Amino acid sequence: MVSPLESQSPMTRVRWWILALIFFATTVNYLDRIVLSVLLPVIRQELDISPLLFGKITAAFQAAYTIGFLIAGKFIDRYGTRIGYAVSIAWWSVAACFHAIVRTPFELGAWRAVLGIGEAGNFPAAIKGLSEWFPLKDRALAAGIFNSGTTLASIAGPPLFFWMNAEFGWRASFWITGASGFLWLIVWWVSYRLPRHHPGVNPAELAYIHSDTVSQESEPSIGWSAALRHRETWGFGLAKFLTDPVWWFYLNWLPTYFYDVRHFDLKAISWALPVIYGLAAAGSVAGGWLSGYLIRRGATAGRARQIGMAVFAFAMPAAAAAALVSDPIVAVGLICIATAGHQGWSANLYTVVSDVFPRSAVASVTGIGGAMGGFGGILFSALIPGYVVQNFGYTPVFLTMGTFHVIAYFVVRRLLGSMRRIEVARG
Repeated sequence: MVSPLESQSPMTRVRWWILALIFFATTVNYLDRIVLSVLLPVIRQELDISPLLFGKITAAFQAAYTIGFLIAGKFIDRYGTRIGYAVSIAWWSVAACFHAIVRTPFELGAWRAVLGIGEAGNFPAAIKGLSEWFPLKDRALAAGIFNSGTTLASIAGPPLFFWMNAEFGWRASFWITGASGFLWLIVWWVSYRLPRHHPGVNPAELAYIHSDTVSQESEPSIGWSAALRHRETWGFGLAKFLTDPVWWFYLNWLPTYFYDVRHFDLKAISWALPVIYGLAAAGSVAGGWLSGYLIRRGATAGRARQIGMAVFAFAMPAAAAAALVSDPIVAVGLICIATAGHQGWSANLYTVVSDVFPRSAVASVTGIGGAMGGFGGILFSALIPGYVVQNFGYTPVFLTMGTFHVIAYFVVRRLLGSMRRIEVARG
């Protein structure tokens, strides 16, 4: 009998279309997120925003994002990826649009909080979608590709926002980026189904998707309370707590760092940020490719993820020197190492959840980890930097951020161990 993979009918590739949709959703997510920090030098001419106040506004987003992760993860596991993603992007797109009408820093902080609740749904939905559409051996690469949408936004966003500001004003930038989410929503709702229900998926592709994964029907359900009893959940969550703030710091504070410390004008910032995040995108894809390559060479998934995370974690301390060098070009290069290293790390860390936990728990565990990352972001990329930058400058923050990934790597080794799939008892 001829198996589906041996059939003469060529394998369809709908999974790559689904990945493209997740990639563009992530891009929209970050465009809505970064427009404030990129245009802050302009916005603060109209709204009086000091570094300390900007830290509090950022903390409002992070706090809501943290709460939103917990809500979103549970919601997406209950109602599915299609509905969960749709609700999330509709929510955050509305919130993004309403940034355009703010008149005070307090109103800006309030809408940042609303935005944070909605944006928290992106990563739980994306990771769950990958677990439904990709076999284990391709999952880290797929995660690296979709996660590079964050860097595409950071590459295209600054020059796009500066042009929008010059042509229409900073408020229009929020209207335009917010509205783009509704266009994606239409395509998503029409396109997304589970592989076994998708009319475009043939037997060969369905067999490939499930070629090295456990059948979802054979997996027991696992809720928050059960997930929290596993040290693997805490390993993932603590790694997010330590490393997410590094990315948030660069994302939120780099434009003002370049403007206030390096004395870049908006034109210079518009080339520096795309270079930095362009290399971050390369790091994201490279991180996913590396572990996938190692698996194909015979390494276990756990061993491959460990090596991938180690390579990128130990690049981070060198990047911390960006605040110490006098040459701005060298500083930009060192920050490139940091952003690429973080994204390569994240491509592997995100994939660990779908390697270790049943699919029914992927969004919930991702939500728990995201909430812990959000809490870390409140402390280490919002409140503390706001105070430190205003009183002591950027150097202490840069140096501290350079240590977090190395610490997180050893936490992962201790709590996630070999990263084998956990056994969950039924009932």
